[in-house]
Amino acid sequence: MAHVNLSSIQKSYGSANVIKGVDIEINDGEFVVFVGPSGCGKSTLLRMIAGLETISGGELSIDGNVVNNLEPKDRGIAMVFQSYAIFPHMTVGENVGFGLKISGVDAKETEQRVNEAAEILKMKHLLHRRPSQLSGGQRQRVAIGRAIVRHPKVFLFDEPLSNLDASLRMDMRMEIAKLHKQLGATMIYVTHDQVEAMTLADKIVVLKDGLVQQVGAPMELFHNPANRFVASFLGSPSMNFIPVQVADVKDDAVLVESDELSPVWIPSRGKSYTKGQNVELGIRPQYIEPHHERHANSFSGHIVLTERLGTETVLEIKLLNGQSVIACVSQDEVFDIGEEASLSFDPECVHIFAE
Repeated sequence: MAHVNLSSIQKSYGSANVIKGVDIEINDGEFVVFVGPSGCGKSTLLRMIAGLETISGGELSIDGNVVNNLEPKDRGIAMVFQSYAIFPHMTVGENVGFGLKISGVDAKETEQRVNEAAEILKMKHLLHRRPSQLSGGQRQRVAIGRAIVRHPKVFLFDEPLSNLDASLRMDMRMEIAKLHKQLGATMIYVTHDQVEAMTLADKIVVLKDGLVQQVGAPMELFHNPANRFVASFLGSPSMNFIPVQVADVKDDAVLVESDELSPVWIPSRGKSYTKGQNVELGIRPQYIEPHHERHANSFSGHIVLTERLGTETVLEIKLLNGQSVIACVSQDEVFDIGEEASLSFDPECVHIFAE
């Protein structure tokens, strides 16, 4: 296990400033996920921790030791890449132990560590196979095994599941979560998939344009997003944003209204607003309740799309102003395309965004 600290980390390529001063503290044994859209800098940040990219500014320390100028092999890290990087001419066992062999570890200890990793990953029966005989999930286990045998202080994962199909991704997510619990190791994981972030992380770091937008536990970010970007990025389907205007303000609440919505008080959550200010209501699809009859705190619209997913039904509703809103309802509720619906919500579950 190891404590990792990033202090004012920057990365530039010529005049292009890609990482713009990142501060992150990762505690011993934490599973931290860097998440964000393509091009936000998450993989670059991971590669800087690994030593595969130079650091343009700031300080990176592992267990209190500054490692800015250390070679990757001297940092006590092991990295699992998106492409498995498995040698096709070697067996699974040879692939897993290859890093130890070139580091000069003797054959007996290498064999012992390979067997230990294979036991952890439940792949002892695969050690004599060639990569061509393995499934995608098994190849990913080999890549993880190659990291385990090094006994690293920190595991780094760079979008390791993106090449797998949906069912295998779910299986491997569970395997990685079990591995973290079993090893108790510090793990830093990069993904653009917010489902992976929500299910795996002890702590999520949301990045955009080379800047940290918010850091916190998954449900903390889900229920209390720091800004509109975090609110829109986390959660599936994405949060709905509905334009409204501030009609009145009191200490702990804001009265909002629009042509579509009767006046309703919304918690201000410690933020300040002014009368007449144009803002947006952020409402997650899971907190919108469609009704066949008009309700309080509601919008009206017509159903334009239904997707029955088994456990729930996703509805797209077009409001009278032409805006589309997504709602998730129980699998037992039936709405027909073209039907008029009234969409109610609990004001306590709503966020206000002024940006």
